[in-house]
Formats: sequence, structure tokens, C-alpha cells
Amino acid sequence: MKLLITGSNGFVAGSVITHAQDHWEVHGIARSALPVDHGNVHYHLLDLLDSEKLTELFHKIKPDVVIHAAAIANIDFCEKNKSIAEEINVGVTKTIAQLCKEADIKMIHCSTDTVFDGTKGFYTEADFTNPINYYAETKVRSEQIVLSSAAKNIVARLALVMGLLSREKGNSFLFDLIEKLKNNEQVKFAENEIRTPIDVITLGASLVELADNNFAGIIHLAGNTRIDRFNMAKQIAVDMKFPAELIISTNSNSIPDRAPRPNDASMDNSKAKQILKTPMRSLHEGLALIMNRKKENSL
Repeated sequence: MKLLITGSNGFVAGSVITHAQDHWEVHGIARSALPVDHGNVHYHLLDLLDSEKLTELFHKIKPDVVIHAAAIANIDFCEKNKSIAEEINVGVTKTIAQLCKEADIKMIHCSTDTVFDGTKGFYTEADFTNPINYYAETKVRSEQIVLSSAAKNIVARLALVMGLLSREKGNSFLFDLIEKLKNNEQVKFAENEIRTPIDVITLGASLVELADNNFAGIIHLAGNTRIDRFNMAKQIAVDMKFPAELIISTNSNSIPDRAPRPNDASMDNSKAKQILKTPMRSLHEGLALIMNRKKENSL
């Protein structure tokens, strides 16, 4: 079985590749420098906006499942660069969904908890989306494209992802937090933003499991701990033996020149617990899993 994953340089895709490589022939696509092929893992350098080359590669690989993890996820960048965000987050998704539809291939699309406006919290898959920034708007439209393209497709809404980088690339709040705490720097985290963070190892395992089962539709991949970012960072600092006083509370809505964020985008993970064998974990459990994996990899 062949698994194609976009955004293969990202740390979410990296976790997917780690979990899939023993049982799948994995093909990763990214537009920047790639690691060396190894075992069942093959990397392809490609700009996803080049639909002609993407189509050519797609037909060459003939994947059984596609996990679409690539996106411009920087909320403020998307707000200021709407045409680029539209091209990548919506246009590329549409191209991939069409390719999957033509070849009758299952597509798993990675979306986000920020498709909700944050006024309710603990959202279920049945709750209506109401994006309050442009990044979330592109994600809502991409969700609609994927779900309307084929009945077998999946939209996986990801909560705040907690993990370390496999390479010195990508966007990881945990990596940045640890580096600053090591240097005894104060770090600001928003007390008004409530999330249900999921560790990247659990997330990768969940996405690979979804690739190999019969579930279709929307699923929330989120952790068991509902917590605001400020107290989340304090708990991480304490667990890792750093001074909790280095974590400073802020209100993200008061920061100038910044796109709005939902206050409470926490998600209910009940469906994931019912559908998946992969256990959803608490913040403490997820952090321990990440740090143990890091220790194992350094041996």
C-alpha cells in the first residue's frame, strides 16, 4: 500500500512518516530541501502550485491514500497575504481532491480547531464552523471541497499540536518554549486562548490509523486536557523543571496588528476515542511521550 503525504518537511508529516514507514510505501512531497530516502520512504521535491508536475507525480506514484498536511498555517501571514493563502490552502487542496476523485483514492485533509469562533468551546464535529480570521476561512473552504469531493474522504481537525522538530525546520511552540526557558528568558502565553493540545506522536499514529480504516467524514484529533495556553506553558515548564515564573500571561486580543484568534477553540475528542485504537492523551502524558522519544532517539 502506498501513502502520499504533502508537507513532508513539517513535524506533523514527520510523525506520520515515522509511524507509517514499516507498513506502507511512503512518498513525501515538499518544496524545500529534503532528507535522504530510506527504506520504504521516498521524498519528492515539488511546488504544489505546479499542478502539471503534481499531476504527473501523482500518476507515477499511484497512491492508495493521500494525507494532505501542507498549508500556510501562520495566521498573521495569511491575514496579510490573502492571495497566497488562497492559492495554497484552497487551490492546492482543490487540485489534490480532484486527483483523488479521478483515481478513486481516499484523501485525509488536515484542518484546524480555529475553524470555530471560540464563543462556545468543547466543540463537537456536528458544531457549525464560524471562522474569525482568513487562515480559518481558507480551512473551512478546503474542508468543504474535500468532503464534497468523495464520500470516503476525511477531514481531521487538529488541535494545538505539541511536539519537537525532527530537523531544525518547522513551527513548534514547544521547541521555541524549551529553547527560551533554557536561556532563562521570560515567555508570554495567552491566558484567553483555551485549547485541547495533542502531542505530535499521538497525532501521527492517529492519522496513519485513519489511512487504514473505513472511517469517513469529520474527526477531531485533540488531547484530553482542556487548558488555556498560559497555564499549559506553566505546566510544561514545571514538568521539565524550569521556573514557572518565566511564563508570563498575556491577552492575545490586545496585541496590536494581529489577526483575531478564537478564545475557546477546545474540541471534544469523544469520536476519536470511539473510532481509533490510538489512545488520546493528557497534556502531561503527551509531554512525557515526546520527551521519552527524544531521549530514545539521542541514545
